[in-house]
Amino acid sequence: MRSSRTSGDGSSGKGEAATAIIRSIGKSRGAASGEATATALADAGISREQVAFACFGLAGADREADFRILRPMIAELGFARHEIHCDTMIAMRAGTTRPYGVVLICGSGTNGAGRNPAGESLQVGGFTYMTGDFGGGMALAVEVFRTVIRAWDGREAETALTPLVLAETGYSTVEEMFHDYLDRDLRPPLRLAKLLFEAAEGGDAASQAILRKQGDELGRQAAAIIRRLGMTNETFDVVMAGSILTRGKGHFVHAEIRRAAAAAAPNASVVKLAVEPVVGALWMAFEADGPLPEAARETLKDAAEFEAI
Repeated sequence: MRSSRTSGDGSSGKGEAATAIIRSIGKSRGAASGEATATALADAGISREQVAFACFGLAGADREADFRILRPMIAELGFARHEIHCDTMIAMRAGTTRPYGVVLICGSGTNGAGRNPAGESLQVGGFTYMTGDFGGGMALAVEVFRTVIRAWDGREAETALTPLVLAETGYSTVEEMFHDYLDRDLRPPLRLAKLLFEAAEGGDAASQAILRKQGDELGRQAAAIIRRLGMTNETFDVVMAGSILTRGKGHFVHAEIRRAAAAAAPNASVVKLAVEPVVGALWMAFEADGPLPEAARETLKDAAEFEAI
């Protein structure tokens, strides 16, 4: 979890602690939130009582069952006024000048969410392949691995991914890799996902197809959110966040998202998140009492620490 606090004059403090994936932390990991906020307060030189509003953006805060765990945990931190959001929503707010819009996250996993001008919010996806999701870095790493295997055994055409995967994993041949993974029940490492971009840029058809499929799936998420929130005629941003979307050359993915967004909402703009997501939590905390002060926006708009994206 990350927490941040900025005063009206623009001073800021930030604390970091272990990421809180609430489905598994229980109360034993609840100290992570307290540790992060205590550090942020100390950095800013203020007391807990001086905080007018605290906004928490938490990974895994997806369903009411999650919030039932989170509410008492966050209440114990002692902030008189606070609210809890999924981390998707703070990423959305960090990426747009408006308090509403749509966000697509594609890092190690995927998620999508939105908020309309009336303040209604919706999440689509963010769970598992079984519940309708596709992609994210972990799943793409598997796609890379199986594409190489299928090219080796003759089910698919040769692919430029083969030498890249062998070099990355340290095997001499695909056959050696195939048997070792089966014998030791191994899983493809996350870092294989990045090979898609290198191979796709070199013209590899298999890699381009995988990336386009990822973009198509994310575009479907965006379109579903737009329709269900009644935003087809609105002007807003679709914010792309997560390492698959924000780092490196992602135009094979981006093009599919832009196509789907334009079809669902012609006035929507697809933008890439350019600041740390925690900035969105800070802006949402300000907006609990009215429009975001321009001084706060100017102070934080260039904060671009991408280790948490």
